[in-house]
Amino acid sequence: MPAVHPNVIDVLRRPCTGPAVWRGPDLADSEDWVLRLSSPQIDELGAALRAVRERGLPLLKVTADDFPLPTLAGELERLADVLENGRGFVLVKGVPVERYGPAAASTVFWGLGRHLGVPVSQNAAGHMLGHARDTGRTLADPSTRGYQTRAELPFHTDGSDVLGLLCLRAARAGARTSLVSSAAVYNAVLARRPDLVERLYRTYFIDRREDHAPGERPCHAAPLASWHGGKLSIRYHRPYLESAQRFPDVPRLEPADVELFDLVDRLAGSPEFRLDVDFAAGDLLLVNNYAVLHSRTEYEDFAEPERKRHVLRLWLTLRRGRDLPPDFWGDLPAAADGSGRGGVTPRDVIAAPGSAGPDGSCCPC
Repeated sequence: MPAVHPNVIDVLRRPCTGPAVWRGPDLADSEDWVLRLSSPQIDELGAALRAVRERGLPLLKVTADDFPLPTLAGELERLADVLENGRGFVLVKGVPVERYGPAAASTVFWGLGRHLGVPVSQNAAGHMLGHARDTGRTLADPSTRGYQTRAELPFHTDGSDVLGLLCLRAARAGARTSLVSSAAVYNAVLARRPDLVERLYRTYFIDRREDHAPGERPCHAAPLASWHGGKLSIRYHRPYLESAQRFPDVPRLEPADVELFDLVDRLAGSPEFRLDVDFAAGDLLLVNNYAVLHSRTEYEDFAEPERKRHVLRLWLTLRRGRDLPPDFWGDLPAAADGSGRGGVTPRDVIAAPGSAGPDGSCCPC
C-alpha cells in the first residue's frame, strides 16, 4: 500500500491560487502566452548561429555566451520568469526552421535553451538533444519511450524543470498538442474528491523504461505532489505508474489509486480545463513540468521520409528554478552534473554526452 512519503511535511488542503492556476478556454482567444519573433530578433538568431559556426564549436559545448542575443536574451529571461512564476508555459512562433535546415535549427534551439537554463540528459544513453519522431517502435516494448512513437501520449510530465519542443516538420494529420494547469486540476480534485488528494503525496513507483544503469532499480519511488516553499509541484505519468506494476516487488496499486488516476485524466482531458495548442513548423513550446501537464494525440505521418513529423526536444534545468524538497526526485540517483534537478543519469557518464545513439539523439542533425 502506498504511504505518505516520510519527508512530506505539508499537504495542501486548500485551493491553489496565483497565475499558475488557469483554464484553457480563458486563454484560447488570447496571445498573452505567445511570443512572435520580430525580424530583428530573427536576425539576432542568424548572427548567433554564424558566430558559433565561425568558431567551429561542437553543439554540446555551446554556452549562452557563445550564442550572443543582444536584445532577445532579455526577452528569454522574461520568459524564464513566466515559466517559473507565471502560467508555466509559453509558445514562441516564427523560428525560421525552413531556412536553417535540421543541423542549424538544432544549434539555434540549443543556443536558445542555454539562455534559459542547463540541458540535462534525456535517457540512459546520455542524449542531451532529443528527436521526437516515429521510429516504428511501440509502447508494448518496455524500453520504448512515447516520443519514439506516433501513438497517443496522455497528459503527463517529463523528468526536468522545463521541456522545450521545437517543431521542424508537422505531421500529416493528428498530433494535436494540449496543455493543462496542474494546479487547476489539483483544485478540481480537491473540490470533487477531497478524500483522494492526500494520495498524491504518497510514494508511488514509476517505471524507468529500461533507462537505468546496470545494478540500478528499474523503477523509482517518489511522491506525485509536493507543496513546498509556497509552490505546488506535480509529477504524473500514468502509463509509467501502471507499467511499473510488472515488477513483482512493487506494491500493487489500490482501487482508490485507480480512481485518482481516472479523475486526473478526465479533468486534464476536459475542454473545461485543457488548452489545445496549434503547434506548427517553426514553433517553440516551453513547458514547466511542475506546473503544466502536456499531451499529444496519435498522428498520421507522410510517406516520404523527408516530410515526416520531426520535433527537437530539450530538457532544461532553470537557473532560477523553484526550491524543491530533497525527496522530490525520490530514490533516483543525482544528476551527473551535480545539479540534482532531474534528467536521466547516463550509463556511462564520461562517454555518453559526446556520443550519438542509433537514432542520433544527441547529434545536431
